[in-house]
Amino acid sequence: MSTTEAPTFVPPPTRLSLRSVVPVDHLQPVRLGLMFSYLLAYLLWLRLKGLPIDRISVAISVAIFLVCAFVGRSWRTWGILLVDCAFYIVMWLAYEKTRGAADDGFQVFGLFQVGPYPLQVESMRNIDRAMFFGHDPNTVLQDHFWERSVRWYDVVASATYMTHFVFPIIAMAVLWVLSHRQWVRFMKRFATLLGVGCLLFVLLPTAPPWMVASPKYPYQLFHELHRDAGRGFRHLGFKGFTNDYKIALSNGNGVAAMPSLHASFALIVPLFFMQWIRQTWVKVALLLFPITMLASLVYLGEHWVIDGLVGWGITVGTFWFWNRMERRTRVARSHRARAALRRRRHRHRHRHR
Repeated sequence: MSTTEAPTFVPPPTRLSLRSVVPVDHLQPVRLGLMFSYLLAYLLWLRLKGLPIDRISVAISVAIFLVCAFVGRSWRTWGILLVDCAFYIVMWLAYEKTRGAADDGFQVFGLFQVGPYPLQVESMRNIDRAMFFGHDPNTVLQDHFWERSVRWYDVVASATYMTHFVFPIIAMAVLWVLSHRQWVRFMKRFATLLGVGCLLFVLLPTAPPWMVASPKYPYQLFHELHRDAGRGFRHLGFKGFTNDYKIALSNGNGVAAMPSLHASFALIVPLFFMQWIRQTWVKVALLLFPITMLASLVYLGEHWVIDGLVGWGITVGTFWFWNRMERRTRVARSHRARAALRRRRHRHRHRHR
């Protein structure tokens, strides 16, 4: 007599919800609300007080944004953030102190003196004239376009100039919140750019166009240039907000024209974020920003053309260097992982012989 086995009951597969795998972040709406409130407050401050452009004001505004963005995060995350902030502060302090050393030089560990080096007055102008067939780009632009009344291009030039004080800082803050790994990648490039720039400030102090054209100085290479980088910005109803907080952190240096960090900062942000952009027209549109920045700097008499080109070259060089270093690191890690896998397979085969 044959017997039949009872069918085995197999429960239907259960559908996993996202909440059962990823913990629910109950404070995310709070952080989003705080960041939105911060944005509204920042815009209101911009309208009433002006754009924060000194280092301390910018640092305070970034700190407030990060507090809003990191509410409810773990203590480990806050610890990493504090270390990052310390690095950020040290980087800017080193920049400010080194930037102001071009006039008097500085001592290295108290052993030997570096600088001061001769001020470059005519050399950059001669390079510009060679590139533009005997013409001075600064004077040509102002002679053709500068008028007593503010024109639309004055607004563009002035607004573009003012983005220098907030554009890279906004990029840092956004990367801080979204991806610490990408923030580290950006900061390696940014800090290298600042370091090379500060080195050139000391080795190659350069008088900007407005200085060599001003009757206040004994150079007078060409007629006096109009110098008012903020007039288009003020025409929009805005102004720059500065406050020294009674702390003399900034050793401003009027002969730190080579290289142009305005041009460098305007390129480093689009160049970094371009890796995630696929559309060619968007990439072209992003690259129009640093071009607009350099044209604005020359028109406003703040920099020579060669200052901006060298700044761009340093920016591209930092990307080439760190891209190469990161690629070597990835290859080395891949080789180590493959070697570890081969050793594991070898031990497994030896154990089963």
